Amino acid sequence: MTASPWRALANRRMLICVLIGFSSGLPLYLLLNLVPAWLKTEGLSLKAIGAFALIQFPYTWKFVWSPFLDRFALPVLGRRRGWMGATQVLLLGAIAWLGTLSPTNQLGLVLGLTALIAFLSATQDIVLDAYRRELLPEIELGIGNAIHVNAYKLAGLVPGSLSLVLADHLPWAQVFLVTALFMLPGLVMTLMVTEPVVAAGAPRTLRDAVVEPFREFFGRHGVKSALVVLGFIFLYKLGDSLCTALATPFYLEMGFSKTEIGLIAKNAGLWPSVIGGLLGGLWMVKLGINRALWVFGVVQWLAIYGFAWLAWLGPAPADSARLGVLALVIGMEALAVGLGTTAFVAYMARTTHPAYTATQLALFTSLMAVPRTFINASAGWLVEGLGWYNFFLLCGVLAVPGMLLLFKVAPWNERPAAIA
Repeated sequence: MTASPWRALANRRMLICVLIGFSSGLPLYLLLNLVPAWLKTEGLSLKAIGAFALIQFPYTWKFVWSPFLDRFALPVLGRRRGWMGATQVLLLGAIAWLGTLSPTNQLGLVLGLTALIAFLSATQDIVLDAYRRELLPEIELGIGNAIHVNAYKLAGLVPGSLSLVLADHLPWAQVFLVTALFMLPGLVMTLMVTEPVVAAGAPRTLRDAVVEPFREFFGRHGVKSALVVLGFIFLYKLGDSLCTALATPFYLEMGFSKTEIGLIAKNAGLWPSVIGGLLGGLWMVKLGINRALWVFGVVQWLAIYGFAWLAWLGPAPADSARLGVLALVIGMEALAVGLGTTAFVAYMARTTHPAYTATQLALFTSLMAVPRTFINASAGWLVEGLGWYNFFLLCGVLAVPGMLLLFKVAPWNERPAAIA
């Protein structure tokens, strides 16, 4: 008998997924949305702002230190909760400190502190992903990851909407302090939840923590098939990630103010993103993860061209019609990404072995972050060389290879059994 997805929504584990997703998303969207807007208003060039994407390299290399989080526990709260609490406290302090600096006079310190925030955020993601995977039974993976993705996107409204509106009225130091305080709900959650019970337990040695997750993954798939899976994870969101790399500077260059971006563009993405994420989780019960990757991936690919449309219209003073176009484009993109990311995260969670959750998920999510970090760093150069319109067309082309790999990694009519 198939469990009801509606009943799966109404339990304590789903509330934990909300708080985990929010805590995970807030530091990343701070780096993607608020920091670029801050740097642009402080006078840095598009090339410099685009190059700041390189400070996100910890997201692409977090699998390197993830075995340490699997093997070792801090003295308090337990193996997962201890690392969760430590990273959340440090993130709160680092974000608040960042706003007190001057990008023009203290650029080196700003660069170092944003890199630290990225490192702490990536470390938090390792342990939050592992905690969520260990918390959810197999039947709740689709719904739980859908709620996680929704909360992750919802967190983006703080640095991408509220903080931008506040920036028109408050000094940057106060804006970053308010943003940092939104780490508190996740910290309270960490103190209140219990440590998950995992039959496999922690790896007995550091060697087991480092070697066995990779040996198990390549042994299960075979080397060739494993490399195809990793290639798919790298490519599936490449076009979408590059498309939104300079979204806030793009809106500013199209003639929209920070307040308009905050109130209209970002909020227009809230409900489509929430609806997309929830529908994605519910539809996966009927479609299965494989078919969801196909359907949602096509929608995500088509939504990229909405940005090309806005760029084709060109910069102009904002009026009600242009604000409507902006809301439509952002809403379509948010709906598509809510669907696509839900299926993608569920696929990665399904692909992990329960005994090596943190390290394997860190490997997969690291590959997913490579485009956002290294390739997105070239976005400023691409825009200056191609113009916004051709840049977005290129993003649409780059989304195709990941879709083609679905023939290998997620055939339409195949429903793989869960890993025991």
